[in-house]
Amino acid sequence: MRPRKAATLAVALLVFSVAGCKSSSGLIGPTDETADAAALIVEANKDLRVIKVVYEKNQGKRDQLIEAMRSDNAAEVKRLSGEVVDAINDGTVAGKNALDKIDQARDLNVNEDYAEYLRLKWEALNKQLEAFEEYRQAARKLRDNYDPKNAQAHAVVAADFESRSENFQKLMEKARDYSSQANELAKDVLRRPAE
Repeated sequence: MRPRKAATLAVALLVFSVAGCKSSSGLIGPTDETADAAALIVEANKDLRVIKVVYEKNQGKRDQLIEAMRSDNAAEVKRLSGEVVDAINDGTVAGKNALDKIDQARDLNVNEDYAEYLRLKWEALNKQLEAFEEYRQAARKLRDNYDPKNAQAHAVVAADFESRSENFQKLMEKARDYSSQANELAKDVLRRPAE
């Protein structure tokens, strides 16, 4: 995460927390737990940083896979697709941990703005996990079934890879949309005058 984006997010979490504290009921009604939710999100963001490292380390693998398929290099396709499957499996563990923490935060009594922010953040991450599952399945099929000598099997695997790649792109676009909405909500809260 870029330093400016991280700072903006930290300030937004603080503003959400402060806004939540103003509406705390304490003795009479339910206590606002926005600050506790924000702490869970800080922990979830640590899991997301793990995913980012895995992603950045493996970012060029898709292009390498496509090139290996074009050159009918079965050994390279199997090696690269196996690495992709392993990387996505590692990232998925961290992603599910982050989703669990966001779920815990969503179960807390938080102010309306923060509840919506958490929903959008959850939706964004969930769509990313769905997208990477598409990519993992495509890579798994390549790893297990790619055979450039069998024209029919080659065509089926290539078509599946293309279809899942398109699904990956669509799901990632939805994830980016949810993430943008969450970021815009955070910015809107920051721009509001203090009450």
